[in-house]
Amino acid sequence: MKVIVTVIGKDKPGIIAKVSTALAQNNVNIEDISQTIMQGNFTMLMQCDIEKASLTLKGLKSALLSLGEEIGVSIHVQHEDIFNAMHKI
Repeated sequence: MKVIVTVIGKDKPGIIAKVSTALAQNNVNIEDISQTIMQGNFTMLMQCDIEKASLTLKGLKSALLSLGEEIGVSIHVQHEDIFNAMHKI
């Protein structure tokens, strides 16, 4: 199953490292990543495969929500189909 992970917040060192480490520790494969910084605001989108993940989708959402609170960013996880449907023009 593919998911989209979004990370948004004030830029600071270590955001990519902490999020990617959390994903790797739960056997989530990052297939594509895009990140940018606009006027001090960090934004990142990741397409991930959770087929072999050690957590359920619900568990992954919870773990990343907690991580986001810990590092001061907003992290959301959505099934790829839902993300795509929400962003169709």
